[in-house]
Amino acid sequence: MKELALKYGCNPNQKPSRVFMEDGTELPLEVLNGRPGYINLLDALNAWQLVRELRLATGLPAAVSFKHVSPAGAAVGLPLSDTLREIYFVGNTELTSQAAAYARARGADRMSSYGDFIALSDCCDEATALLIKREVSDGVIAPAYTDEALQILREKRKGTYNVLKIDADYRPNPVERKQVFGVTFEQGRNEIDLTGDDLFANIPTANKTFTDEAKRDLKIALITLKYTQSNSVCYVKDGQAIGIGAGQQSRIHCTRLAGQKADLWWLRQCPKVMALPFRSDIRRADRDNTIDVYMGDEWEDVLAEGVWQQFFTQRPEPLTREEKRAWIAQLKGVCLGSDAFFPFGDNIERAHKSGVQYIAQAGGSVRDDHVIMTCDKYDIAMAFTGVRLFHH
Repeated sequence: MKELALKYGCNPNQKPSRVFMEDGTELPLEVLNGRPGYINLLDALNAWQLVRELRLATGLPAAVSFKHVSPAGAAVGLPLSDTLREIYFVGNTELTSQAAAYARARGADRMSSYGDFIALSDCCDEATALLIKREVSDGVIAPAYTDEALQILREKRKGTYNVLKIDADYRPNPVERKQVFGVTFEQGRNEIDLTGDDLFANIPTANKTFTDEAKRDLKIALITLKYTQSNSVCYVKDGQAIGIGAGQQSRIHCTRLAGQKADLWWLRQCPKVMALPFRSDIRRADRDNTIDVYMGDEWEDVLAEGVWQQFFTQRPEPLTREEKRAWIAQLKGVCLGSDAFFPFGDNIERAHKSGVQYIAQAGGSVRDDHVIMTCDKYDIAMAFTGVRLFHH
């Protein structure tokens, strides 16, 4: 297939719309089911690059949940704890490594992942397809599918679910182009290698110890940022992104946004949250939204309005600010990556509140000394990678 006609572009008024290869060769992807749109394909192609690099960097199957040209979640296929199995709604389901990667990528920020496009680094197996089948999603891209998985996915959304097969051996031209307002931009592709431990060669902080797990998680953070709209930062713990802040004009806003998401991920594991008395007829999406409200500052308003009766069998006790602070204080060992340098130590102050103990960032700010001093204040190990990862 050399060309794929699309229904429309980013919006219904943007017609005609298509994707094709400028050199007249075959497209590196095949539509096995559905009719993907313009934004679907932007998400799919960015997401595929991300999981491919995660696979190379970690040696583990990887998955990503993409929304509006930035990842909502990214993870590798490590086993899930009983707690994660519960909050990710997988229970005692038998999970392959690829399925575990997807459960993690989807589960970290379920609100943002709602209606996502999925990318898988390895063959989509039946276990992974069964997880995908029950979630609200626009489509999936993978290098291969088992017959059982393909049958499951083709039945999703009344047969319209988008299933794409990517040529895993495809390598694009080293020079890429795009148009804005009729003007053609050209640049070399960002082929920076983020798989090696040389990323941690320059450590200006007093604490210079990076565990093997920390190096793995920081690579996951940096590779995720490589395909996240800038400015961006990414919090990672135990092989999965737990908070991604994308597309903010100020880096501290990225750090705060991603830190809030990391805090919510951790708060979902609080026994009081896990014990919420939900009605049995509540859908997963409504449960996610309600948990988010419960953990927020507006919960008292919900109680006052009596809305809780729509979701719970009995009125839940509020999660107080003191309880939130005490639980978040237990979050440790978090890694933080940034797509460019931190200009001020306020980013480190905010990161510390979410349990960050390891940081990888470009370095090169005129205030590097203040950033280093703030890291030393909290015994945080920080590496200057010398690599900027802007993505637009």
